[in-house]
Amino acid sequence: MSIDLAKNLYAKMPDVLAKARKKFGRGLTLSEKVLVSHADDFDTQTWERGKAMLALRPDRVAMQDATAQMAILQFMQANKKQAAVPSTIHCDHLIRAEMGSEKDLLRAVDENAEVYNFLASAAKKYGIGFWKPGAGIIHQVVLENYAFPGSLIIGTDSHTPNGGGLGGLAIGVGGADAGEVMAGLPWEVLHPKLIGIRLTGKLSGWASPKDVILYLCGLLTVKGGTNKIVEYFGPGAETISATGKGTICNMGAELGATTSVFPFDQKMVAYLNITDRADLANLAIANKALLVADPEVAFPVQ
Repeated sequence: MSIDLAKNLYAKMPDVLAKARKKFGRGLTLSEKVLVSHADDFDTQTWERGKAMLALRPDRVAMQDATAQMAILQFMQANKKQAAVPSTIHCDHLIRAEMGSEKDLLRAVDENAEVYNFLASAAKKYGIGFWKPGAGIIHQVVLENYAFPGSLIIGTDSHTPNGGGLGGLAIGVGGADAGEVMAGLPWEVLHPKLIGIRLTGKLSGWASPKDVILYLCGLLTVKGGTNKIVEYFGPGAETISATGKGTICNMGAELGATTSVFPFDQKMVAYLNITDRADLANLAIANKALLVADPEVAFPVQ
């Protein structure tokens, strides 16, 4: 389904990006490209960082089992026959790691049978994907199956920004937000400010992608990213694997950031290919100019 979402998104992006460049009077960052291309109504939307409320149309909703319960109950009050956007439930948070994977899983299935049965039946009724207990951790499943360059995904899990490793904006939200989007309403969020991080050189020795975000956490502290998107760019970004990028974006939550993102590159192509999404990789390659910041952009942009 992601290939169809990507095709539709890439088809409409050139026109709305041209409008945005004219309105803003400059080139666009990758974050801006994703935001404006998912605006509910670009022409009437106010674009004022840190002040305006954006009305956006996410491509997908992902929910973990602990928060999905309330999100689904709220969605049911809308009396819709099915979710308005592709949505999935992932049963991972209610599994306690204590005695080993096999025993922990069996215990979770027994203890949470009522919850799992409710979520599974609701998913079947409303056309929502259901990842049963043991099928994987939500943010990793999303990266491996659903995230794609340029996408906007919301998830009821703080580690949702992991999806930024594939060049999209993946944002953690509350269950109420998920329920509203599944019911067909636009998602409202404070227009985030932007932090640009230019990476040069490459990791060597014992250094890993995690060291990049740990260093950034030391500079910005746990509040430095609040109501901000962290956008990485530069030659160093191209040397980090897609999963390494995902780790950096994942841990951006420790900065309080709305989300983090990397531009589309060959590392993402390799990851899409190895996760059996070569068609999506080829589509993104053909639309690469849409999935990176405009060449003339210089941070800061405000």
